[in-house]
Amino acid sequence: MTDAAELTRRTAELLAAHPPADTDRLDFLKARFDAGLAWVHYPEGLGGLGVPRSLQSVVDTALEAAGAPDNDARRNGIGLGMAAPTILKYGTEEQKQRYLRPLWIGEEVWCQLFSEPGAGSDLAALGTRAVRQDDGDWVVNGQKVWTSGAHNARWAILIARTDPDVPKHAGITYFICDMTDPGVDVRPLRQITGEAEFNEVFLTDVRIPDSRRLGGIGDGWRVAQTTLNNERVAIGGMRLPREGGMIGPVARTWRERPALRTHDLHQRLLTLWVESEVARLTAERLRQQLVAGQPGPEGAGMKLAFARLNQEISGLEVELRGEEGLLYDDWTMRRPELVDFTGRDAGYRYLRSKGNSIEGGTSEVLLNIVAERVLGLPAEPRTDKDVAWKDLAR
Repeated sequence: MTDAAELTRRTAELLAAHPPADTDRLDFLKARFDAGLAWVHYPEGLGGLGVPRSLQSVVDTALEAAGAPDNDARRNGIGLGMAAPTILKYGTEEQKQRYLRPLWIGEEVWCQLFSEPGAGSDLAALGTRAVRQDDGDWVVNGQKVWTSGAHNARWAILIARTDPDVPKHAGITYFICDMTDPGVDVRPLRQITGEAEFNEVFLTDVRIPDSRRLGGIGDGWRVAQTTLNNERVAIGGMRLPREGGMIGPVARTWRERPALRTHDLHQRLLTLWVESEVARLTAERLRQQLVAGQPGPEGAGMKLAFARLNQEISGLEVELRGEEGLLYDDWTMRRPELVDFTGRDAGYRYLRSKGNSIEGGTSEVLLNIVAERVLGLPAEPRTDKDVAWKDLAR
């Protein structure tokens, strides 16, 4: 049986065979994956050892102490936090072997082709079409929007309409899309910050082999729930140190610049500091619950809290800094690989936080999820559940 002592031994063997100071970064990460020390709760041969998720910290702590390279998880958050769990649950053995290793080590970055101009909050209303061809392949046409990191991505998780004659939730299929294929057109969406971390993606006669389908035909909505639940946990359940995230810069400003203080701002800072600490501890408990299995609707509540806190904290910071808080460093359009909430100035944090209540599921939709799936309240009346997608008003 693999326990903490056994994991410590295996980690020591990895470090002895591949000293971090003398080993190429990617070579070390490949060796770590092959040793089952990437994500220890995954099956053997897929980067894990089939042991409890809670033991991952044993490996991570030892490797960090040894100065070993990590896989730069923020750069491939969609791949690690959303695509990988979905592939693990619904992928074929061939798909798992093909995609999980280069995904974990960061050789291949992933993006998410879900939202559309007419299907954001009501995602199941999506209209991107995938039509089966005589040879079994699929040809996809449509438009996706708000696609984070598409300009850096090698692969995408994609849901598309494969049967317009059934109700909207029933006619969706889930695919893996090669972002380098002909017909995939990625265009930047410039945001209020001046950056373009998001994109719109146009799909024109994109051919996808049936071997890149995840789950059954027409079963894409069920497959997508695994992705969406993991997405909300990834956003709302991020591991942060005490005074991590956006509360950290505000607390530092308060301590370093007493001339900015007022009694009212002090009371607001104290309230938000406490709420941030409660959210941090709650997120830690949520991660502990993941040890028992797939994330549930509780992640929606954490994502709600994350969005509200970020917006309130960034607003307080702008007020605290007065006129200086209105300054912004650079409006030049950039194409960043990472969203930097804490390394930029207060003006950036304030503007960027406005998107937190939209991305990863709007706060309004998440409130419905919490009400219905956590609190057990009656569902909202729906008139479109039994209507074929093609007959819906658009």
